Amino acid sequence: MLVHLLVLSTALAAATSGKHGGVEVPEFGEPITNLTVPIGRDATFKCIVVNLGNYRVGWVKADTKAIQAIHEHVITHNHRVSVSHADHSTWYLHIKNVQEEDRGQYMCQINTDPMKSQMGYLDVVIPPDFIPEETSGDTMVPEGGIARVSCRARGIPPPRVMWKREDGQDIVVRDSTGAKIKVHTYQGEVLNLTKISRSEMGTYLCIAGNGVPPTVSKRIHISVHFHPVIQVPNQLVGAPLGTDVTLECYVESSPKSINYWVKDPGELIIPSEHHEMTVRQKSMFEAEMSMTIKNIRREDLGSYICVAKNSLGDVESKIRLYEIPGNNRHIFNYPDERTTSDEEYGTEIYDEDFENKVDEKSNRVPDRANKWYANEGKIILTTLNNAAICSTTLTITTIFLRLIKFLL
Repeated sequence: MLVHLLVLSTALAAATSGKHGGVEVPEFGEPITNLTVPIGRDATFKCIVVNLGNYRVGWVKADTKAIQAIHEHVITHNHRVSVSHADHSTWYLHIKNVQEEDRGQYMCQINTDPMKSQMGYLDVVIPPDFIPEETSGDTMVPEGGIARVSCRARGIPPPRVMWKREDGQDIVVRDSTGAKIKVHTYQGEVLNLTKISRSEMGTYLCIAGNGVPPTVSKRIHISVHFHPVIQVPNQLVGAPLGTDVTLECYVESSPKSINYWVKDPGELIIPSEHHEMTVRQKSMFEAEMSMTIKNIRREDLGSYICVAKNSLGDVESKIRLYEIPGNNRHIFNYPDERTTSDEEYGTEIYDEDFENKVDEKSNRVPDRANKWYANEGKIILTTLNNAAICSTTLTITTIFLRLIKFLL
C-alpha cells in the first residue's frame, strides 16, 4: 500500500491497540454513491458501516493520496472539508463550495486487518459560459455579401450551441449544393449567411447549454446595408381645389435614410399647418413617408419629389398633383387598371410630353385625358363629352331661329 494509506492504516490500528476482543468484523452496509455537483455547490459522501465496534473510519482522496479525515477529526488543511456521523453507522464527508480541484475518487476506509475500503467519484460540472475573444459582436455586411458570426462556449461537459432569430423568423442557410434552406434553429458554433438579403437583417440569438443550469444566450445583431429605394403607389394624383390630398412614398434603406419632400423644381417643403408630414417606420429598413396638403390651392398644383438619402447614396421619385373639376363628376373603378406590386420599386415614370401639353396657367389636365386618380385611388371621369356639347349647341341655335321668326 502507498505511504499515505499505510500511515492511515497504522494510525487506525493504533487507536484500537490491535485487539479485536472477539467482536464481529465490520462490513460496509451499501456502496458509496457517485456525486455530480455543479461548481460552487456543496457535496456530501455517505459511508454506511455495520458492526463498526471499536474500529475507526477514515476518508482519503484517492487520486492525490491526501488524508481528509480520521474518524471525527479532520486531517486536511482544506477549510471546506468537514465530517459527521449518525449512530456510529453512517459516516459523512462534507465538501462545501465545490471547486474543480475537488473532482476525483474519494475512499472510505475501515482499519481492519486487512483494511477494508470503498470509493465514490465526485464529478464537478460547470455551466456554460461564452469565450469573449472567440464570440462575435454586432456585425454589418453589404447586401449580397457573407455574414459570418461565431459563438464559442466553455463548460463541463462541453456545451452545444444553437442559433435562432429573436423575431421568430426562419434562418436562411445554404446546403452543400448552394441551395437555400430555411430552418427554425441552426446547430453549430459558426453561422454563415451567404448572399444575405435585407429580409435576413435582425437580431440572432446564440444559445449554449450542457445540461447544467443556467443555459446562457447572447444577442448578435446583423445589419445589412444597401442603397435606398423608393416605391410610389400613385405617381399621378388628382383632387379638386379646396380639398385635402395625401401623397405617399414607401422607402427601404439601411442604414436609415433622411427623408424629405421637395416641390419641383427644387423648393424644400417645411412641415406646417398647410403641409402635414409623417414618417412611419414599418420595420428595421422600411418606412412610409406621407405628406397631406390641406385645402389645396391653385399654386399647390404641380410636381412633388420625395427624397431618401443615406450614407450609401440617395434616390428620389416624382408625384404629379393636378386639379379635378369640382362638379359633374363620377367616381369609377377601372377593372383593368394596373397598380404597382409590392415586388416593384418606384422608379421615375414621368411623361414630359404630357406635362408640356397641360395648360401652364391653369395647371389643369386637358379634357382629352379621360381619367384621373382621386385620393382613394379611384378614377374620376367628367360627364361632358362631344355628344353633349353638340346637343347643347343645337338647342341654342333652335331657340335663336324661333326668336328671329317671332320678331319678324
